[in-house]
Amino acid sequence: MTHAFPVTVYYEDTDMGGIVYHANYLKFIERARSDWVRARGIDQNALRDGGLVFAVRRIEAEFLAPARLDDRLDVQTELNSASGARITLHQSVQLEASPLFRATVELAAIDIASGRPVRLPKELRG
Repeated sequence: MTHAFPVTVYYEDTDMGGIVYHANYLKFIERARSDWVRARGIDQNALRDGGLVFAVRRIEAEFLAPARLDDRLDVQTELNSASGARITLHQSVQLEASPLFRATVELAAIDIASGRPVRLPKELRG
């Protein structure tokens, strides 16, 4: 199942040429991942209070075309795989169904106190 998250490009997201600054795509997909987790019924505040957080372990990113000031983008998030303590997501930023940016993101569930991996909540394993 693919999760959609809307993003509007604001002036603060762009460089002097009115094009989205490359690092802001990472912010867009981060917001979409947080919304994806929320849509699965998981309260990240409660997880954190219980000692569990998510950490990005790896990102592979591909920049395909520029987004510009005032563009209304759609960030698509799809679960690729899940194991004991890790999930891999495919994410894309699109403008009118045309991909502008793609990323594969691997997340690990981490115990705050020890910094060690822990099992994913069952709601994220598939």
